[in-house]
Amino acid sequence: MTRVILLVLALVVATARVDAQTTTPAQTDAQPPRLDLLSRFDSYLSIEHLGRAAVVANYEVVMGSEFRPFDPNQGNYILEASASARTPAFELAGVFHHVSRHLSDRPKRGSVDWNMVGGRISRDGVRGRTALRGRMDIRGVIRNGFVDYRWEVATDVAARVALRPRLAAIARGVVQVRGVDGSLDRGTQYGYRGEGGVRVTGRAAALDLFVAVERRIDPYQLEPSTATWLTSGFRISGIGPSRVP
Repeated sequence: MTRVILLVLALVVATARVDAQTTTPAQTDAQPPRLDLLSRFDSYLSIEHLGRAAVVANYEVVMGSEFRPFDPNQGNYILEASASARTPAFELAGVFHHVSRHLSDRPKRGSVDWNMVGGRISRDGVRGRTALRGRMDIRGVIRNGFVDYRWEVATDVAARVALRPRLAAIARGVVQVRGVDGSLDRGTQYGYRGEGGVRVTGRAAALDLFVAVERRIDPYQLEPSTATWLTSGFRISGIGPSRVP
């Protein structure tokens, strides 16, 4: 920021010197005697602080074996748009958050979804071999269907510790608190997810192997409740810039 201010001052001083050395003809309201080409040119300097806009689309499939060996019984969508600006310490964002939940091969007439708007504060950092990422969202519900949510506070903290050039230990913790309107005769709902594992980084992608414990709020779309389970799995994510074929 200091460099930007010095640059502006230098431009102002230079402009003042040019004005002092150049005699500007007096302007009159009279029409020019003939047609001129490019008879006047005005310019200005603008310095703006840039922000960042992002769109996230996430699709989650829940598999079972009720009707067939591999039975996709739920399809959950998350659509999110945000606009953010950076400060010296944090990134601040305004967020629109949409969740829509659907059943597969099962009757469901009404919609199960909710829209939220709110704010987010996040920060990334690296200390030695450890990379840290944390964020907190505070959102209010502006529309809902078949749920009793009124607001939500969600935190997400992740860490990655380098063990070898292509091997790292990973950990993540998520906590969700949702306020309700009392229509379903229950109180504030609490959920969490904690996972740990290792990450193997390849030339174009990273492979995570992890074990997780999760308490999910309303895992069954048509039955308000909570459920806790232990899972293990893998995750593949890209590490390089996308390319167009």
